Order: sequence, then structure tokens, then C-alpha cells
Amino acid sequence: MRILAAAAIIALSVLVALMASANGGTSSFQSVTAFTSLATDKQTNGVKPTRRGNDSCRWANDNECDDPDIGTGACRLGTDDSDCRALRNGENDSCRWARDGECDEPNFGTGACVQGTDRTDCGQISWMRNQSDSCITALNDVCEEPGHANGSCAARTDRADCHGRDRPLTINDHFFGHDDRVRVNARELPWRFMGRFVNGAGEACTATLIARDVIVTAAHCIHTDHGIQAGGVFTAESGGAEARTIAYVINPRFNYQQFSNGDEIDGLDWSLLRLDQPLGERLGFAGVRSITSQDRTALRAIDLYQAGYSWDTGDTLSANVRCHMIEAFNDHTFSHQCDTTRGDSGSALLVQSEQSFDVIGVDSSFRNNPNGPVINIAVSASSFLPHVADFIAGRTGTPTSGNGGKPKRDE
Repeated sequence: MRILAAAAIIALSVLVALMASANGGTSSFQSVTAFTSLATDKQTNGVKPTRRGNDSCRWANDNECDDPDIGTGACRLGTDDSDCRALRNGENDSCRWARDGECDEPNFGTGACVQGTDRTDCGQISWMRNQSDSCITALNDVCEEPGHANGSCAARTDRADCHGRDRPLTINDHFFGHDDRVRVNARELPWRFMGRFVNGAGEACTATLIARDVIVTAAHCIHTDHGIQAGGVFTAESGGAEARTIAYVINPRFNYQQFSNGDEIDGLDWSLLRLDQPLGERLGFAGVRSITSQDRTALRAIDLYQAGYSWDTGDTLSANVRCHMIEAFNDHTFSHQCDTTRGDSGSALLVQSEQSFDVIGVDSSFRNNPNGPVINIAVSASSFLPHVADFIAGRTGTPTSGNGGKPKRDE
């Protein structure tokens, strides 16, 4: 089964939940689809725990503890009883899928079990529970949580710096044993071309300027289980400039349900969106180039640049610098080793040109790999490059409907 990087879009809600512990309450900036992927039987046969105690928080009974002292902080203390009970009373194996060899807790597992109820399967990675890198100074190799250095980070928000960057291959995140992400200066190239796109349903993805008034992102960021949601808002990371989307183009064969349930149309997961403001005149924009026709050795040697709004790094970009492609496929996709995760959906993978940077692909999803880490999949620019010139010139495109929505937490 495949898992969307979006769901990460998904990263709105987590941000919100994480920031809530510091500010009082979504936006891993993603509303978004589900944070995690469940096996088919887990998706269809799951049974919520019986409600007991105080579950008055709007996020209660979502399997993730949201009390501020031991959870995400999205709820007031004591208002998420069902989700927090196991953590407070001692972890156990009461989940129906416990001891099946797969961690089923939220975020670092499939999310099919309530936190603290899959003890045996999650034991080796349970230390990562409700930890993030959402502190503004995270990923600087200095632990700054309370009691360390200047203590400028809230508890559990400086994970990589305080606990190291090694990541178990069993984690339900897109890392290859080590988290290599860094913070970047959004005023510099190519990061100033990037921003967050929030669609009409409040779901968020990463997007990149490729013309004065055009951005590229993933098709599943506008074609969702809510239907076409192309009307939305793009906010540039550099300076926070905003623009609304007024037109879009996707491959007419793209279908969200088919994409979510298989790999057959992965190469169609791209979308172009026209903005009502020429943000690229001030910020600049990337070019678009197809490189996947080169041989494997040449492709693997090319340095890639990527940045997105990862679910676990707060409301700012986290980036991969000089990561690499693994394999190009004949369906207009390629696999890569950039550390992308939920929230990075739609983010561009770029290569440096003589004067700037060119988009050569868009982060899309990942595929399970029984014998190793998950396989990160991007859509090659070869799939959407033939549509770019006409769309930029205004000769193609479907007008959007709706005015976009406020980011919301995954539900």
C-alpha cells in the first residue's frame, strides 16, 4: 500500500497542535488528509475506544493525546481523556493490532492505535512520541529545550538537536536512517521561490513559483477527497506575500481515489496554478527542466535541492541540500533520497543552473518497501513541462472556484 507525502499536506494540523503547546492551539499547517496510512483492514475495521472521562476537546478520540503536559498541547489539560489514558496509566498492548510487528501509534506509526496501546511494537521508537523539531532554532545542532543551553525552545520541540538525528528504519516517516534536514534563509535562492499553498478545503501543501504568477505543486493538493479544491491562497515563505489562485491545470486523467489506492497514475500527480498577484516579479522564480532522460550514473550524481513544510518542523521550511535521485522510471516518476515527509507534498526538487535553479520534479508520495526504508516518489518535470508555456501565457487553464480556506487540523 502506498502512503501520500501529503497527508501532509497535511502538515497544517500538526503545526497547530505543536504550536499549541507553546501558544495554546492547527497548523502543522496542514488540514489535510490523514497523517498516517493504515493497512486496509485497519482503515475499515477500526473501532474507536469507548468514551470515558472528559473528551470535550474537538480533537478527542483521534488516537493522539493532545493534553499539553504529555501530548501535543492542542487541547486544554484533561479534555482528551480517551486518547491520553494509556500514557497516564502506563503503556499497554490493548490495541487490537498490538504485537503484529508494526507500530500503530500516530505520527511515527500507522495511527491505527491510541497512543500508548501498542507498547510491544512501538517500544524501540516510542521515545519519539510527541517530539518535534518545531522550535524556530531546531536543526542547528544545539539542544535548546528547557535546562539546556539558553532554554529558548519549548519542551519536546528540539528533537534532532537534543536526541540526535538517527532514525529507525521502522519509523513511518521518509528518512533513510538519518535526518539530514536543515533550516534555510528564505531570502536566498532557491528558497525564496517557495511557499505554502492552502486549498479551498483548508488543506496545505508546499508550492514553488515557476513564473511571475504561476506556481507548481502536486495534483493531490487540489484534487482531493473533497473534489477539486483549486481555489486557495499561496503564501511565500520570503516576506509572507500572499496571492489567491485564479486558474489551474492538471492532467484530466488524474483521479484522487485511484492515486491514493495504487501507483498506476503517480506520474500525473502535478498541478499548475495561476495567481492573482505577480509575486515572482519581486521574489523571482525557478525555471522548469526535464533531466530524467540521462543515464542512471549521471542522474545519481546530480545535486538536488528541496524544501517544504514538514509536519514536524513547525511553520517554516525545512530543507534538503544536495540530496540525490535514485532511479528514474518510465511513468514520469523518479525515486529520491531527500528527507521528505508529510507536509512536503508538492514541494519542488530543483537543480542549479548557471544563473538560478530549475524545477526537475515535484514531491508526491512514497511506496512501502518490505526490505528497507520507504521509497520516496517524485513526479518528473517531463510530465508537466509540455503544459507550462501555454499555461504561463494564459492560453490554457480552468478558472478556480472558491476563495480558499483557513488551514485546519487533520481530522
